[in-house]
Amino acid sequence: MPHVLNRIARIAALVAGLGAAGHGAAAPALAEIKVSYQPALYWALPFYVATQKGWWAELGLKPSFSTFPAGVPQIAASASGSWDVGGTGSVPAVLGYVRFGIQTIGLTNDESAGNALMATKAMAERYARDPKVLKGQTILLTANSTGDYAVQACLKKAGLGKSDVTIKNMDQGQIISAVSSGNADLAGLWAPNIYTLEEKAGAQVICSGKDAGAVVPGALIARGDYARAHPEEVAKFLAVYLRAWSWMNAHRPEALAMMKTFYDQGGVSIGTASMNREFDTRPTFDLAQQLQHMDRAKGASDVDRWFGDIAAFMQGTGAIQAVPPAADYITDVYMKRVQADPKLRDFANDKR
Repeated sequence: MPHVLNRIARIAALVAGLGAAGHGAAAPALAEIKVSYQPALYWALPFYVATQKGWWAELGLKPSFSTFPAGVPQIAASASGSWDVGGTGSVPAVLGYVRFGIQTIGLTNDESAGNALMATKAMAERYARDPKVLKGQTILLTANSTGDYAVQACLKKAGLGKSDVTIKNMDQGQIISAVSSGNADLAGLWAPNIYTLEEKAGAQVICSGKDAGAVVPGALIARGDYARAHPEEVAKFLAVYLRAWSWMNAHRPEALAMMKTFYDQGGVSIGTASMNREFDTRPTFDLAQQLQHMDRAKGASDVDRWFGDIAAFMQGTGAIQAVPPAADYITDVYMKRVQADPKLRDFANDKR
């Protein structure tokens, strides 16, 4: 009798196994990851594209998103653990490390041409004749931002300093309204707000960060405690982000259509020519280029130098007390994890 029972048990197990195989094993649970960004910005488009393409789930991630109007409130929100990873400007990235231990883990894009000092047509004509016309003028800008950094570089190029002008701190939407209504002649803006003001008010870029020799990188960031506890999820996040750029750069017409939808959802409406300018003037970086710019084999990396200049600017404005050592907050550890993992490496470089 026992041998009959054993045989029945074996048959039951076999049937159960065949049933499981027929219906497929349960899919592994996706790892939740909280992603922060600022809406309707070029460097944030990969988050939208990756979501539409279903690439997060392919690497076992389930993102939830939180958006902020600018970098400073985004950074402040990290204190409560409301987000794990994301993208931001280089100025808030430095501030984030000093205040909350946030790590810079990669680059979103080179936005040197996308942060600029703008002027009404009449003021632009005066500036073209003599850049020192800026002396004594009022400039609207968003303080402690990459736009602020670009404006200070432009003042320096004109042989002026911050004390030579009056700075009025406003958010980007307020600045656009003020210039459009004729209540201001000069403003510091970043793209795509630059294009909005050009199209709405006929304003002109009179000096960009690139014109003034100021490199303005965008930062991929992670909360320090989250990154240390979840290095694999951080590497997957990077791979998804890089995959989106690989695809967008290979499929621009489709990417432009998705950009229009993404910008519209964020309340930004710009023409096709301006959207193409985003791609044409703001270089992005594939995996190999990320690693190259973060390489410290021969001393300070490109990223170390770029962020060091920005930190020095922030010290000069009083935003931070001292320039932090780059190696304390800029790390290529997670980008190297992508490179070392064949699956993540191939995923990041996939243009399909």
